[in-house]
Amino acid sequence: MLLPLTIVDKGDERMVDEYWGEIKDPVHGYIYITEAEKEIIDSYPFQRLRRIRQLAGSEYVYPGANHTRFEHSLGVMYLAGRVVENRNISRVIGRDEAEMVRIAALLHDVGHGPFSHVFEHVLIKRLNKTHEDMTSWLIRESELRDIISDMGYDVETIAKLAVGKLAGGKIFLNQIISSAVDVDKLDFVVRDTYHTGAEYGFVDVFRLIQTFDVFDGNLAVDLGAISTLEAFIMARMESFKSIYFHRVGRAAQIMLAMALEEADEEIGLTGFKTPEEYLAMDDYVVWSLLKECEKSRAIIGNLERRRMLKCAYEQVFYVRDKTVTNIFSAEEFRNQIRDRIAKRANIDPDKIVIDVPTVPSVPYYHSILMEPMEIPVICRSHDGRKELKRLSEISGIFDVLRGFVNILRVYTDEENRKIVSKAAMDVLGGIPSSAKISF
Repeated sequence: MLLPLTIVDKGDERMVDEYWGEIKDPVHGYIYITEAEKEIIDSYPFQRLRRIRQLAGSEYVYPGANHTRFEHSLGVMYLAGRVVENRNISRVIGRDEAEMVRIAALLHDVGHGPFSHVFEHVLIKRLNKTHEDMTSWLIRESELRDIISDMGYDVETIAKLAVGKLAGGKIFLNQIISSAVDVDKLDFVVRDTYHTGAEYGFVDVFRLIQTFDVFDGNLAVDLGAISTLEAFIMARMESFKSIYFHRVGRAAQIMLAMALEEADEEIGLTGFKTPEEYLAMDDYVVWSLLKECEKSRAIIGNLERRRMLKCAYEQVFYVRDKTVTNIFSAEEFRNQIRDRIAKRANIDPDKIVIDVPTVPSVPYYHSILMEPMEIPVICRSHDGRKELKRLSEISGIFDVLRGFVNILRVYTDEENRKIVSKAAMDVLGGIPSSAKISF
């Protein structure tokens, strides 16, 4: 049975929050919420998250992947609450800070657009904005501003903390929500594997949470949880390869992104000026608009009939190479590769898509104390002193996995798949994985 949140405020006195009620979550069980949290949950910006899917496109591979940003956000708040219960954390923060972390965690994804990260691709391309920019904007400018103010919290503080950008001495407050092993990642790894059924080992997220500590103002993990941390790293990497970057799921996301880009000028998807205009867009509304728009109608029709783009070529790179780096970082270079393949295949370049879902094999933000790709680990001496270690110094598994997984794929339609596969092999070399793996 889960107990209500308990935190240490002053001395050894235990303070217990009174909760409004509970929400039954399939992943974490009962999530207890306060009256203040209920008011945020019942707001329009947060309720809209019921209509924003977490893994848009993945449902074409995993039929159960229809969960939304709504339940994920509840889960992140719940795990943030478990972190601030941790004695190592609760002894260095006050009661108000603990609740502030929960509220910020609850709102961390409120800025996501329709189809989540697919829409973010268009936001970045057209407006140079991310969903985190939209999150801070909505907290500052939508009805959330008055709700948060009436609670007695500073809106600007919540807007920054929700995206891990709060300045000041307690950097670890940011890192609870956005860091190497934060509550966002801890929730979506277990939640996404639960809903897809593509579970790659058990990750005891609560073991990690209970070993969180603060070292020089930064969040770190105790050495005692090293095996759990390794399991989490491996599950995270496998989830990227098998769920987020599955070739069919990516095909659906590419098609959605193409539809959004084609329709943007006609229906003004990125032309919003107010929070209300942005919040009016969700998966259902935008899907309907895309169906009606002449430029995107054919793409949506193909998605509705599961006529997907086909992967004609795939290569995975685990090493850094100048040519590979250019392909992954520069759209102009990718377009040159596309044009060369199209010329060799004697087809229109518009029928070819170069996809580069690049991800570090351990894709984490790093602590201020560490260089990129490292996770801070605390070792304790016999006299109780804390010493900071690099994970690669004490984990052979981590040392093997660190680096980058760069995936290069060439997509086209079913009709041109064979000739594009051969042309891509001639241009890029090697045997395409799609020639060896059927799907």
